[in-house]
Order: sequence, then C-alpha cells, then structure tokens
Amino acid sequence: MDTGNPILWWVLFNIFILVCLAIDLGLHRRAHVIGTREALLWSGIWIGLAMLFNLGLYYWRGPDVALAFLTGYMIEKSLSVDNVFVFYLIFSYFAVPAAYQHKVLFWGVLGAIVMRAILIFLGVILIRQFHWIVFVFGALLIVTGLRMAFSHSSEVHPERNPLLRLVRRMVPVTGEYVEDNLFTRLNSRLVATPLFIVLVVVETTDLIFAVDSIPAILAITTDPFIVYTSNVFAILGLRSLYFALAGVIPMFKYLHYGLAVILVFVGVKMLVSDFYKISVGTSLGVVGVLLAISVIGSLLFAPRPPGSLRDKTPQP
Repeated sequence: MDTGNPILWWVLFNIFILVCLAIDLGLHRRAHVIGTREALLWSGIWIGLAMLFNLGLYYWRGPDVALAFLTGYMIEKSLSVDNVFVFYLIFSYFAVPAAYQHKVLFWGVLGAIVMRAILIFLGVILIRQFHWIVFVFGALLIVTGLRMAFSHSSEVHPERNPLLRLVRRMVPVTGEYVEDNLFTRLNSRLVATPLFIVLVVVETTDLIFAVDSIPAILAITTDPFIVYTSNVFAILGLRSLYFALAGVIPMFKYLHYGLAVILVFVGVKMLVSDFYKISVGTSLGVVGVLLAISVIGSLLFAPRPPGSLRDKTPQP
C-alpha cells in the first residue's frame, strides 16, 4: 500500500506530539498532587490515542505494520512498569513533594523522547549495516531478562550516579526545594534546585531502561517510524501510569518474572531470526499471555504486603 511521503509522516507525528505536550503542560501549570482518578483518566487518554494511531496505521499501511506497532507498544508499555517502581524510589530518596513530581516526569518524558529517537536511529543503522549486531542485542536481552528474574534487590542508589556527581561539582544547588522550579536565583546568581538533580537522575535512569527496551522492539520490526512511534506513545503515558500504579505495584509480586520471560523470549527471537522466523502475531500473543499470567498469578497467589506504597507516597 502506498504510504505517501514518509517525511510527512515524521513531521506530522512530531507536531502532534508537541501539541499534546503543550496541552499537557498548560493543563498542569499549577503544581498539584495527581490523584488516582486523574491519573487513570490520563492513562485512558494516552492509550486511546495510541489505539487510534494504530487504527490509522492499519488503514494506511496495512495490518502487518499495525500489528508490529501494537506489539512494540505492548512490550514498551509492560517494561515501563519497572520504570514506575524505580521512579517511586527516586522520588522517595530525594523526598520530592507529590505536587512537584509531575513536572519532573514531564521534562523527563521530553528528554526521554529525544534520547530514544537517537538510540533508535543508531540501533536501526547498526542492524542494517552490521547484521551480526542482532545477536549482540539478543544476548543482551537474555542477560537482562535473567538478571531481572534472579535479582531481588529493589534499591536505588542515586549517589552512585556519576553524572549526578559531575552535575553537583559543576552547578551550585540550593539546599531546599523552591516550589516546583528547576532553577532559581540566589544573590543574583542562577542556581539549580534539588528538583533539577532529581530530573538528572530520572533521565539517566530512563536511558538505562531504553538500552534494554529498544532492542526488544527492534526484534519486532526495524522500521524506525514504527519503533519510534510505539516508544513515544508508551513514554507519553508513563507519567499517568506512575501516578495510577505507584500505590499498588507491590500487589504484583510476580510481574517482574513475566517481564523477565518476555525479554528472554524476545532475545531468543533475535538469536534464531536467521534460522526460524517467529511472526509478529505470535510475538504479540506470547507477550499478552505472559503479562496476563504474571498479573493474575500475582493477584491470586502472591502474599499481600503489610503496607502499600500509596501509604508512603511523599506528600507536599
């Protein structure tokens, strides 16, 4: 099917994303605590937009491309659950007031889109120029999946972040939060606030997650537009997902095992790609079944924690 001018697709999509971000920023100009109801509403909006976009792909580029987008979106969306838990730990470590967390995640999402676009183009170029890199990505995903399955540590140590140490050496930082500002003036001098430090940690953490998740989507398709758009839609919904799920993540004790098996499956798919082709439809089915089993198993069989993250969420 004729897809028209591919450059036009890129331009229109990015204009659409910028408009969405501008609307989001305008609606959240005043810092406030994002409640579960508001978070669920925005989660529904972002998921709905992604499905409408997927329907458009089905109409203009055919079912195969639409299926590849949906599979990539599901993989990225499921892996973003790990981001949610880590972001909670970062906000707790820095005692970020709940009313200021949305602003950090907003700018974090904007930076993540730029970083992931660069990584996606590099990944696609590497795979097309050096086919053997597929096996490197596959092995990386398997190792990551096994590490996720057997690692029981949920601690985050921002003080070990080398970029954070570098920023603190180069940029003066105030001792307290100054409302939801990333920078402020102190004695006529522009200085960073602790919220900027939190943003640096969030960005570098997301970069680490991107190194794992982008090869997983490249196992489904190497079409840069599909990889990019599925990533962006999943990232756009990450903030609302955080506020909707941060309080109930401990209920899903077995979810990380499902995510680990998904990564191993996708890694194996890349390793055997020269000998056996696993269809996109099969990949989508496997991802969906693994997520369903891990979530249902958590709800039915996992022991309930004495408290929940919601009880401990920092308040403004």
